[in-house]
Amino acid sequence: MRRVQSRKLSDDIMEQLESMILDGRLLAGQKLLSERTLAEQFAVSRPSVREAIQKLENKNLVERKQGGGTFVKPRLNELITDPLLLLLSEKPEMQFDLLEFRHALEGMAAYYAALRGQPEDYQALESALDALPDDSTDKSQQAIALVDFYLTMANAAHNMVLQHVMRSLQYMLQDNIQRNLEVLAKHADAAQNIHRQRRNIVQAILAGDPEQARKASNEHLAYIEDTLLNINRQDMRMQRALRRIEVN
Repeated sequence: MRRVQSRKLSDDIMEQLESMILDGRLLAGQKLLSERTLAEQFAVSRPSVREAIQKLENKNLVERKQGGGTFVKPRLNELITDPLLLLLSEKPEMQFDLLEFRHALEGMAAYYAALRGQPEDYQALESALDALPDDSTDKSQQAIALVDFYLTMANAAHNMVLQHVMRSLQYMLQDNIQRNLEVLAKHADAAQNIHRQRRNIVQAILAGDPEQARKASNEHLAYIEDTLLNINRQDMRMQRALRRIEVN
C-alpha cells in the first residue's frame, strides 16, 4: 500500500485565495492583505501564507512589488482572453454576433441572480444601477459603468464559470456597449427606454422571479438590437438619397 500524503496547509490557503480571485472578491490590480493579516484571518502561520502566495505567483496570478506588497495581476483579464476574440471584435458584423451572445450570458446572469442572489448582492446591484451615469456623460465612461453593472449581476448569480466568462470578455463587452451607445444616441427615446428596461431587470431579480428576470433581460437586448438595425437601415436610405442628389 502507498502512504497517503497529507495535504499541505499552504495549498488550502492558495485555493481559498484563488476562489476569491475567481468570484470577484479579489479584483485585477487589487492589493492583497498583509501576510500577518491573512495569517490571522486564516488562523495559520505566516510561513504558510507566504508559501501560498508564492504558489499563486508561480501561477502568474499575483505579483510582488518591492516594499509595496502583493497584488492580483493588474491585467489578469487580458491574460485569459483569446487574442482571436480581440481580433474578431474589430469586425463590424461581430458587434451583432456579440449582442446575440449577450442574450445567453446576461439572460443566464439575470435568471440565477434572481434564483440565488443574497441581500448583499441585491444591494450591490441596486448601487451599480444607481451609479450609472446619465446620457450626457462620455460614452466610454457610460460603457465602463454598464460593464460593472452586468458583472455585478453575474456575481449575484454565484456561478464561477459565468463570472469567469463575463470577466474574460470584459473589454469586448465594453467596446460593444460603447459602439452601441454611440449609434443609439441618434434615436430620441432609446436612452429613456433602455434605462427603464434595466430597472425592470433589477426589479425582477429583487422579486426573486428568475423567469421574469431572464425575460426582461432578453427584451432589453432585443430592443437594442432592433433599434440598432432600424438606425442602420435609415442611415443606408439616407446615403442612397444623398448619392442620388449628387448624381442629379
